Amino acid sequence: QPKSSPDPKFFIGKGKVEEIKATITSGGVNLVIFDEELSATQQHNLQKELGIKVLDRTALILDIFAQHAHSHEGKLQVEMAQLTYLLPRLKGRGTEMSRLGGGIGTRGPGETKLEVDRRRIRKRIKTLSDRLEQLGVNRSIQRKKRKKSRVPVVSIVGYTNAGKSTLLNTLTGARARVEDKLFSTLDSSVKRLNRGQKGTVLFSDTVGFINKLPHQLIASFKSTLEEIKESDLLLHIVDATNADLGNYLRAVEEVLTEIGAINKKTVLVFNKIDLLDRVALARLK
Repeated sequence: QPKSSPDPKFFIGKGKVEEIKATITSGGVNLVIFDEELSATQQHNLQKELGIKVLDRTALILDIFAQHAHSHEGKLQVEMAQLTYLLPRLKGRGTEMSRLGGGIGTRGPGETKLEVDRRRIRKRIKTLSDRLEQLGVNRSIQRKKRKKSRVPVVSIVGYTNAGKSTLLNTLTGARARVEDKLFSTLDSSVKRLNRGQKGTVLFSDTVGFINKLPHQLIASFKSTLEEIKESDLLLHIVDATNADLGNYLRAVEEVLTEIGAINKKTVLVFNKIDLLDRVALARLK
């Protein structure tokens, strides 16, 4: 029976929980993923009830981001988002935080392991925040230099895996990583296009957007997303063959609104248009 609002205990109803338990019991299931964000309590209750690990949409996206972060800044941004997500989800005896390394304060008198873990995470988040703030200052200085030189900056934005890096490579002759994967580009890349007497244009390839992009990521990638906000023009690239085109467009516009870039001058660029038949092309127009 459909619910008008998510169940506060499990997000889903008890009947659906029992249905999932039956599927798990039948064998071969060791992980359950929800395509929604669960509260810390809901995730804890589900794991306790189902007896296996439960991930929500945010945790999955953060994990994918972690796999594709290559630059120093990208790794810092993803780690901060992960820890911000993890902090309210520490329950019971806490989790192992050994991967955070040394240099963290020792256990205080009377502190439980959970309290120590929380303190370590908060301290690490503060360290990451300070480092990212400094990197953000450096980015800001670079942007001011570009503005002073009057070199126009064009940011390529769009849904993840829409073809942004391919467009960047085509326009500038760059060799940005191109893969048929979600979020293959996390690290902002700025490339130069020399147009001879017409001057130079800088093109910025940015992280791909997705429907319901976790707020932790938007906050952590603030300095990177500032590149979009400060651009002179946005190229919004869209996969023309996507059957869910309208929702993808809205998802990108929602993120642009959240970062304050929705009113930037934007050119819509349709990728893979050569793969459309006449009917689909006419519908697109």
